[in-house]
Amino acid sequence: MWLIYTLATTLLWGLAELFYKKGAVEREKYSHLKICVMVGLVMGLHAAFTLLTEDIGYNMNYLVAYLPVSACYILSMAFSFFGMRFIEESISDPIENTSGAMCALMCVLFLGDELAPMVWVAIGIIAIGVVGIGVLENSGDLTRRKHLGKKLAIIAFCMPFLYAIIDAFGCVLDIYFLEMETSPLFAIGATEDTIELIANTSYELTFALVGLVMFIFMMIKKVPFGSLMEQKDKGLAAVCETAGQLTYVYAMASGNGAIAAPIISAVCVVSLILSRIFLKEKLTKKQYAFIAIIIVGILMLAVIEGE
Repeated sequence: MWLIYTLATTLLWGLAELFYKKGAVEREKYSHLKICVMVGLVMGLHAAFTLLTEDIGYNMNYLVAYLPVSACYILSMAFSFFGMRFIEESISDPIENTSGAMCALMCVLFLGDELAPMVWVAIGIIAIGVVGIGVLENSGDLTRRKHLGKKLAIIAFCMPFLYAIIDAFGCVLDIYFLEMETSPLFAIGATEDTIELIANTSYELTFALVGLVMFIFMMIKKVPFGSLMEQKDKGLAAVCETAGQLTYVYAMASGNGAIAAPIISAVCVVSLILSRIFLKEKLTKKQYAFIAIIIVGILMLAVIEGE
């Protein structure tokens, strides 16, 4: 079953990226906030289901204690949703997936971890790919810069990098919060059996609250939200994101996490293929070459870390 959960996670998160991109309409000024609302709605429903069906002794102290981690994850996703309005998914997703490499570096800086030599090699490969994409993005006569203007084009291109950095910091905090010796969640009453569900539920409830605030903000601004059918792409993205999160937990808890992690890290490959087929995205040969370098580094890092 672990392989089914692993493949399901990879496909679901790849589909989520596809629907996020379809829902992030460039001409729709608040489309990124509407995506937050839809993700908050679906995650809130899943959190409610968890609380009704699982005996984890949950109370709101967990939500407050886990808030730093939730805030990092939600903020990183908000940047991603904004960037998707202007950046090809084929470019943004591989850059965002470099968060794993950044997390490894942050663990060295903040947690005193030591990295194997081959991890440094993988990080170096990823860095070459990212720098290459950046050079191509900021040289030549780019259609995006003509279309958006130089300032917005630069801001948009920064979004996937901001996602990767903030998501990586959230991952480092997550490591801290899930360790029994350091976690405030254990101090409140979480156990080894409930810690992951408590953390995930806290994250989902926080996202639900953020979604509610975004919805109220748009109502105050008199921004028409539209029907759920009009937001179907955003809703499908939220469903795939949340479902993938659930299958991910089962995949990693199966005892085969060392094999599952590298497979799941291939989600950027799935996203690249889906973007080419359904979004008709077409990059230059040089862009594809540097994206391939990034993906090789990501997969290499996942395999090494999973050993």
